[in-house]
Amino acid sequence: MDVRIENLQRQGRTLWQVRMGPRGVTFHEELAARTFAAQLHQRLLWLREQAEYDHGAYPPR
Repeated sequence: MDVRIENLQRQGRTLWQVRMGPRGVTFHEELAARTFAAQLHQRLLWLREQAEYDHGAYPPR
C-alpha cells in the first residue's frame, strides 16, 4: 500500500492530505503532512519486515 500526499483547496486555503488506500489525514501545514507521511512509510516498511520474519523469510539469528 502506498503513502501519498495530495494538496487540496478548501475555502481558499491549501490543505495537505496524507493518504494510504481509502483513508486520509488532513493537515494545514505541508511540513506536518510530510513528516507524518515519512513516519507512516517507515512504520509500514517495519511491519512488512516483521511479517516476513514471522513467516520464515529470514533465517533465525
